[in-house]
Amino acid sequence: QFTMQRGWTARTSARHRAVVSVLLPLLAVIGSPAEGGQVSGFDVTQDQIIVRFDDDVEKATSFVLTGPDRIALDVDGVDVGANASGGGPVERIRQAKFAHGTTRIVFDMTQRRGVSSGRFSADGRALTLELAPIATDAVGDAVAAPRKLYLPPVAHRAAPPRSRYSVTVNIPPARSSGARVRIQGPAGRPLVVIDAGHGGHDPGAIGADGTREKDVTLALARAIRDELLAGGRVRVALTRDEDKFLVLGERTKVARNLNADLFISVHADSAPDTQATGASIYTLSEVASGRAAASLAARENRSDIINGVNLGGQTSDVASILIDLAQRETMNASARFADLVKREARNIPFKRDYHQMAGFEVLKAPDTPAILLEAGYISSATDVERLKSSAGQRELAQSLRRAIDVHFARRIASR
Repeated sequence: QFTMQRGWTARTSARHRAVVSVLLPLLAVIGSPAEGGQVSGFDVTQDQIIVRFDDDVEKATSFVLTGPDRIALDVDGVDVGANASGGGPVERIRQAKFAHGTTRIVFDMTQRRGVSSGRFSADGRALTLELAPIATDAVGDAVAAPRKLYLPPVAHRAAPPRSRYSVTVNIPPARSSGARVRIQGPAGRPLVVIDAGHGGHDPGAIGADGTREKDVTLALARAIRDELLAGGRVRVALTRDEDKFLVLGERTKVARNLNADLFISVHADSAPDTQATGASIYTLSEVASGRAAASLAARENRSDIINGVNLGGQTSDVASILIDLAQRETMNASARFADLVKREARNIPFKRDYHQMAGFEVLKAPDTPAILLEAGYISSATDVERLKSSAGQRELAQSLRRAIDVHFARRIASR
């Protein structure tokens, strides 16, 4: 039994959230106190972000997101306020009501930075966030890290809004959330893992009409899965088939644990220029490949990291060379598959420089060809209409099915 009042922040399973979400609209109607002040301004330097308020706040929490790189700040007890442009490593600042009593501020970063520490001023009206670079091999840990909590001085801490109402709900004991990934399709066929980008508390990019990247990517992933299953030539698994958050490392771990033959991560791009349009494809860069190979070779347990080959008995130098060779072949296969996708996407607009190379974490598996597909721009009304329509989703799914069929046919022929 749990008595729910405002301020409940315990972690819950999806089933718990579903039960409680039914009650939240009722609570909003019968007791919805207004917030106090507003966000009054921002000061941004190379190493600091200062957020100012015109009244006392209750608390604030921050966390890091990637793809693209962002720092999110949830502030309880204030409303959306002054607009501001970026500066230093901050490209853009966005604000929105995240939940009743909470304003979310998102800092879109031009450089990969995290919050090393934060503190409120003595009067509780300013929050200073100290910024620090995040190393490439530490991105997964930074995203998975717990939120950082900041409390203003007690004398200036706004009391949480009170309601005269509470609701008591019988909630079953929590069960493990480690749902197994479902593989569909004929046994013995190659396995394709489709990764719907973002999810859960990470909405990804948000369009002018409120379209969220995480919703678009999930719809596209499901459409691709259905098309591949209808073709009957491959098996398919989704890293997520619901609105849940996955750390970047979890996404690639799904593919590796299942011995996937191909990995496709689906995203939607965003740009300040709303006229920007078209799809693009990313594969792993040479620099990122070398770093990933060195990192893998340095691990103590090096068994079963290249197509089941045990490197545990090799020196780090030998293991590094073997991993590098395997990864280079994987990179070549990924690049060839990217060209196939472009070739088979007959009715999908692509950017002129459609094939880019980057160090995205989801592309770093040493033995699984992988691409990150930016299916279009969430900031473009034209692209959003295409990506949300059943016809547009079907066209993308059919294009990928044709490319995948050719990819595996070539692999069989080469053997």
